[in-house]
Amino acid sequence: MNKFLTKNEVNFFNENGYLSPIKIMTAEKANIYRSKLEIYEKNKGHTINGIDRHKSHLLFHWVYEIVKNKSILDCIEDLLGKNILCWSSNFFIKEPNDKTYVSWHQDSEYWGLEPDDVITAWIALSDASIETGPMEVIPKSHKWENQIHKETFKKNNLLSRGQEIKDISNLQEATAMPLKSGEISLHHVKLAHSSKINQTNDRRIGLAIRYTSTAVKQKNSDKDSALLLRGKDKYCNFIHETPPKKDNDTDAVRNHKIASELHTKILMK
Repeated sequence: MNKFLTKNEVNFFNENGYLSPIKIMTAEKANIYRSKLEIYEKNKGHTINGIDRHKSHLLFHWVYEIVKNKSILDCIEDLLGKNILCWSSNFFIKEPNDKTYVSWHQDSEYWGLEPDDVITAWIALSDASIETGPMEVIPKSHKWENQIHKETFKKNNLLSRGQEIKDISNLQEATAMPLKSGEISLHHVKLAHSSKINQTNDRRIGLAIRYTSTAVKQKNSDKDSALLLRGKDKYCNFIHETPPKKDNDTDAVRNHKIASELHTKILMK
């Protein structure tokens, strides 16, 4: 029996590789999380950057709260089963009238995770209207094999290598997934997706959380780490991570640094 999603929603995701929008929390709650991010940025004197953007659930307790949100985990359990890991979390932020974008790509080409029981939950901490450049997807592209990507390393591309599918097809079927603050979208690890520039006067703040079943393993490295969030891990394919007790405390900073450096080596291999 499903915990959150309807049978039709599960069938839609399995057929199309995505599901959106899904209301997870109130806009007021999402704005509290946004405020926590922006207080951190104000204290730092700059927007969140570097490794702090990655595996952020190991550095900030409030991000960990989002990652283990019951409603999100219920959605993931309806699709992947009851044994759930968080492999990563990443902020994707576009500043007002920003020129940054995300090119068409498949995450599965670079992450080294198999089997493909991997789902990204993209949560909006600000409204992600059409004008902000929300995520766009090609329905059913999760049924493709991994496509050949070229690596552009373009300055305004938010991806680590500026990677993009070399010969993209079916663009006429591209579907945008605008979200209200507090809503999420879900997409399969093999789904082709992208996003355009932000043409508004507000920030577009998104947190992408990557969930896997415990049966998944890393093929690009002998070591990788993940955080067990629900159920049991009988496979032990990942080093189990420790969530932060407080934002940016000594243990959190150390654990985050170790996990992030390992993660970066895998992604850039």
